[in-house]
Amino acid sequence: MKIRLLSLVVAVLCGLAGSMQAAEKVQPVRMGCGIMTFDTVPGWGLGEDGKSVIGSTHGGVVVDKAGNIYTSSSLGVFVFSSEGKVIRRFLGDKYNNIHDLKIASEGEVEFIYGARNAAGEGIKFHAETGDIVLKLGIPEESGLKLTKWSPTAMAVAPNGDIFLADGYASNHIFKFDKAGKYIKHFGTKGNGLKEFNTCHGMVLDTRYEPPRLLICDRNHAPKGRLLHYDLDGGYIDEVITGLGMPTSAAVQGDYVSVPDLHGRLVILDKSNTIMAVLGHNPDNAVRGTNNVPQEKWKEGIFSGTHGSYWDKDGNLYVQDWNVSGRIMKLVRVK
Repeated sequence: MKIRLLSLVVAVLCGLAGSMQAAEKVQPVRMGCGIMTFDTVPGWGLGEDGKSVIGSTHGGVVVDKAGNIYTSSSLGVFVFSSEGKVIRRFLGDKYNNIHDLKIASEGEVEFIYGARNAAGEGIKFHAETGDIVLKLGIPEESGLKLTKWSPTAMAVAPNGDIFLADGYASNHIFKFDKAGKYIKHFGTKGNGLKEFNTCHGMVLDTRYEPPRLLICDRNHAPKGRLLHYDLDGGYIDEVITGLGMPTSAAVQGDYVSVPDLHGRLVILDKSNTIMAVLGHNPDNAVRGTNNVPQEKWKEGIFSGTHGSYWDKDGNLYVQDWNVSGRIMKLVRVK
């Protein structure tokens, strides 16, 4: 009888422990609306111990043709499978802290372009091996006497021309040919209609024909905006204002995802109407800052949204500006 009672007590205690573990397990959070509804994937990209493995993040995200996810951090570039496992890591100590990433194909070969503000350069490297094939510094041919050089973003035209934004310094955008030869520059710092106040992010906007540059004018008064320029550096239009602090942009089909450093991600359609707002953080104390340690992360709530990218199925990968190194997967709800 005593043995049966003891067994019953053990079974009850085990059941309670199992229930507590189940209760502690982080559940997915659904966000967005309509055709832009997503579920988070708790624990995606974390190590087996549940801790972040990538180091402090102040960078970007891209996805290659095979569906592998690349993200940059203080420890270099990490490559994840779609399931969130690290496949490889490269560019370690020498080429860490890449602020922005773009990916483009040349035939069957894929290359990644990265702006490094602290190092004062733009780089192009082989997506598979990490081999550096091109570096871009201050172009002497421009005739500019820059006292500071701090690139924040890159974009690649269909013909291979490269655009590099000096967003933390002069706010000029430089255009180079495929081989890295200087062509021209445009833009200047200010709060005027055709001026930039931190041209922080930039992408080739393929929603239109011909494609154009979509530029994130992050600190433009009063509240951040997106701009369109043609590929010759000519101003087209102010796309949308009031986006807080737009940091970057990623295009898929007729849609563009725009991270806001205030802790949210905005999705626009081809008419640049807001379709959804994801991960909105209502707490001023923990948004727009990188100083939110992992133990204080909240599932489905962003803190300093900095980079994003779509995969072929319409899922989103989002990187926070974060001291512990945060990258998240959002699965599109069909």
